[in-house]
Amino acid sequence: MLSLAMRSVRQRPGRFVGTLMAATLGAAITMMFNSLHDTAGAVGVDDASAETLNLTGGVVGGYGSLLVFFAIASTLTINVRQRQEELHLLRCSGATPAQIKRMVMVEALAVAVVGALLAVLPAMLGGRLLLGMFKDTDQVAGGVDYAFGPIALSSGFGVTLVASMGAAFLAVRRATRAADGGRAPRGRARTIGGLLAVVAGAGGASTTFAMPSDDPALMAPAAYGAILLSIGFAALSPGLLRMLLTVFGRPVSLIGGAGGYLAVTNIRRRADQLAGVLMPLICFTGIGIATLYIQAVESSALDASGLTRSVDDKNVETVNMVVVGIIVIFSCIMLINSLYAAVSYRRAEFGRQRLIGATPAQVQKMVVVEALVLTGMGVFFGTLAGLAGIVPFTAARTDQALPDEGLGIWLGIVGIAAAATLVTSLVTARRALRVPAIESVAVAA
Repeated sequence: MLSLAMRSVRQRPGRFVGTLMAATLGAAITMMFNSLHDTAGAVGVDDASAETLNLTGGVVGGYGSLLVFFAIASTLTINVRQRQEELHLLRCSGATPAQIKRMVMVEALAVAVVGALLAVLPAMLGGRLLLGMFKDTDQVAGGVDYAFGPIALSSGFGVTLVASMGAAFLAVRRATRAADGGRAPRGRARTIGGLLAVVAGAGGASTTFAMPSDDPALMAPAAYGAILLSIGFAALSPGLLRMLLTVFGRPVSLIGGAGGYLAVTNIRRRADQLAGVLMPLICFTGIGIATLYIQAVESSALDASGLTRSVDDKNVETVNMVVVGIIVIFSCIMLINSLYAAVSYRRAEFGRQRLIGATPAQVQKMVVVEALVLTGMGVFFGTLAGLAGIVPFTAARTDQALPDEGLGIWLGIVGIAAAATLVTSLVTARRALRVPAIESVAVAA
C-alpha cells in the first residue's frame, strides 16, 4: 500500500493540487508568524520589541494554526470523497480498511511534507515584511534583525503534518465504511466540538459586559468570542444547513423553478460535503466583521478622547489588521479551492442530468442557486458570530448597542464572499458543461 500511495501521488498529481495548496499556504502562515518568536528570542532584542513580536506571533500564529487545520481537513475530505469508487474497487480487490487508511495517510503525509518545504521561502519573505512593518510604525527597534529558526520550522511542519494526518484518518474512515456499504459515522466529535465552541464563544463574548470601558483587555473576550462562535457554526454547518432547508427549501424550489428544485435536492443530499465550503465562508465573514468593526470602534473612541495612541494601542491595531488580512487571503483561497474541487467533481452528475432532459442553462441555474444558498447561510451565521462580539464591545466601550461606522464594512465583506462563491461556482460549472454529456458520464464510469 505504501508503494501504491507513492505511485498515486506521482502519476496523478492533479488530484492533490487542492490539498497541496492548503498545506503550503497553511505552513507558510504558521511559519511566518512563529518566526517572530525566533526573532524575539535573538540576542540583543530589547524587551519592548520582544513583547510586540511575541504578542503578534502568539495571537496570529494560534489563529493561523486553527485555520490551517480547517483548510486541510476540508480539502482532504473532498479529495477522499471524490475517490469513493476507487476505494470501493480496492476493497473488492482484497484490500483491507487498514491498508486503505495507510495508503491515504501516506499520500497525505507526502503532500504535507512537500507543502511545508515549498512554504519555507514564502514564510521567510513574509516574516521579513512583517518585521519591516513593525519597524516602520516604531513598534520594534530599527536594529532588530530578522531570524528564521527552530520555532518557525517546527511549528510549520508540525501543524501541517498533524493536520494532514488527522484529517486524512477521519476522512478515509468515513469513506471506507461507506465503500463497504455501511453507514458513515455521523461526525459526533465535530458536533460536540462545534457545540463547545459555540458555548465558549457566547460565554466569552458575554464577559465583555462586566468589564470597565477603559480596561486594556476589553477587546480580547469580544474578539475571541466571535472567533470561537464562527468556528463553532462552521463545525455545525451540515446540521444548520439541513435545518434552514426545512424552512426555506420549498420557497427556493418554487422561485428557482427546475434549477431551484435540483439545487435544494442536491444540497440536502450533499450537506456533509458542502461543509468544506461553508467552513471558510463562515469563518471569513464572522472573524472579518468582528475584527474590523471592533477595531473601528476602538479607534473612534481613542480619537474622540483626544489621547495619543500608546505603543500597545498600535500593537493591537496592527495585530487586528494583520489578522483580517490573513483571514481574507487564506479563507478566500480555501473557499475558491474547495468550490472548484467540489463543482469539478460533479461533471458526471451534470452529464447524467443533461441526459435525462435538463438543459445546460438549467444546470447552471442549479449551481447558481446552490451558491446563493451557501452564500446566504455563510453570511447569516458569520454575521451572527460577528455581532456576538461587536455588540458587547460597543456597549461596553461607547454605551451604544451598535457601532457608528454603518454597513460599509459589512457590505464589503459580504461582497467579497458572494463574489468568490458565485464566480467560482459558475465558471467551474461552465467549464464542466463544455464536455459532452455522454463523454462526461463515460469518463466517470
